[in-house]
Amino acid sequence: MDHATWPTGTLVVLLSILILYKIFSARLGKSLFIRRIPGLNAIDEAVGRATEMGRPMVFVPGIGGLSLPTLQALSILKYITGIAAKYRTRIIVPTIDSVVYTVAEEIMKDAYAAHGTPEQFNPDDIRYLSDDQFAFASGVVGILNREKAASNFMFGYFAAEALILAETGHQVGAIQIAGTPSVLQIPFFITAADYTIIGDEFYAASAYLSREPTLLGSLVGQDYAKALLILIILAGIITVSLPPMHFHGWLSFLNHLPDWVKWFQ
Repeated sequence: MDHATWPTGTLVVLLSILILYKIFSARLGKSLFIRRIPGLNAIDEAVGRATEMGRPMVFVPGIGGLSLPTLQALSILKYITGIAAKYRTRIIVPTIDSVVYTVAEEIMKDAYAAHGTPEQFNPDDIRYLSDDQFAFASGVVGILNREKAASNFMFGYFAAEALILAETGHQVGAIQIAGTPSVLQIPFFITAADYTIIGDEFYAASAYLSREPTLLGSLVGQDYAKALLILIILAGIITVSLPPMHFHGWLSFLNHLPDWVKWFQ
């Protein structure tokens, strides 16, 4: 914005107003529609599979600190914990950050209490492994192998350890669902995981599952903003592509428009 012109500044203000309008509409109770992502349907399937097999699930909230991707991942963890509480399925959460460990512990404790099964909460299932990237990856690999996990969820920020975790999950026969905003790791997840949530779907997933009005309104507002930007870009392309014509030129263009349409046909 240091070198923004007044049209750019005006456009930013308009888009901000549009997003804020959708957020306040959602907070006031207006129903907003976002389509369900196919990968989210697989979450219920993965929990059901672990329940039938009597084996635990593993949820890895990435290797980031308490950042936006990690918060999105933790909101998905809350949803999965709710389903796990319903079916009395064990879920193990290894973490790389002590703050994330604390937040994940509270989220799971609240989720079990909200579903009327606080006795199912086991603090030993939330584990702080290490703040070193590959030491953490080794710890998760050990958990996947020892516990024979039936389902492996990987949501959040991942780096070079992404393929290590996904390959191990595949070897132990776990159904795997992954989602990350890191574009460099998405190909590895697509290759090794059963379902992958990519791009904006990662942020849309947490909004859809949590149904939190601020997240829903922000997501829908941003979609409208993107549609508006696309229309402006298309209008700009058409405007600069057409030859400059005066009023009589436009009349001539309209008079010959049927001939042009016939020529294209």
